[in-house]
Amino acid sequence: MDLLADHNLPFATALVVMVVLALLQVLGLGHLFGHPEVELDVDTAGGPLDGLASLLGIGRLPFMVLLALFLLLFAGIGLSIQQLAVGLTGGPLDALLAAVLAGVATLPVLGLVARPLARLLPGDETSAVGLDALLGRRAQITDGVARPGSPARARVSDYHGQLHHVMVEPHEPGGELHAGDEILLVRREGEAFFALALADRALSPG
Repeated sequence: MDLLADHNLPFATALVVMVVLALLQVLGLGHLFGHPEVELDVDTAGGPLDGLASLLGIGRLPFMVLLALFLLLFAGIGLSIQQLAVGLTGGPLDALLAAVLAGVATLPVLGLVARPLARLLPGDETSAVGLDALLGRRAQITDGVARPGSPARARVSDYHGQLHHVMVEPHEPGGELHAGDEILLVRREGEAFFALALADRALSPG
C-alpha cells in the first residue's frame, strides 16, 4: 500500500497531524492549538446534543487526546477502506469519497474506544482539579429551580474539558435559576456554589 498515493492523501495527512500533535504535547506546546475548554464547550447545549457528545466520548478525555485518537482511527479506517476497495474492485475509491466514508465510520468507533480508554488513563489531571478551579466558569442548570437555600443541580466543565455536576444557588438574594439557564459560578461555600444568570448581565462567554 502506497501511503503517499493521491487516494490515501487524507489519511496520510491525518497521521502527520497526529504526530505533530504528539510532538507538541511532548515539548509542552500543546496550548498552541487552543485551550481544550473552548473546543469541548458543548455541555451547555443540553438535550440530544448531550447524548451525542457522550456517545462520541466528548468530555471523557482531554481534547488533545480525543483529537489524536480520532485522527488515528480516521487514518486506520480510511486506509482499510481503500485496501478493501482495491481487493473488491481492483482500484481505490476517490480520496474525497473515502474520506467521507472513513469520517462517518470513525465517529461511533471513537466513542467505543474513548469510554474504556478514559477508565484506563491515569486520573491525575482530573483529580488535581479542585472545586475552586470551577469558579468563574460557565455552567448550566440541568434540572429543578435554584433558589436561596434550595440549590439545583448544574453541570460545568473544567479546563481539561471534564464534566462536573455541582449544586448551585443564586448569588443574588431572591434570585431564581431555572433548568436550562446558563450561569456563571462566582462563589463557593463548602460543596455549594453560587451563581449569576448569564442572561442578566453582559458577560462574554468564558
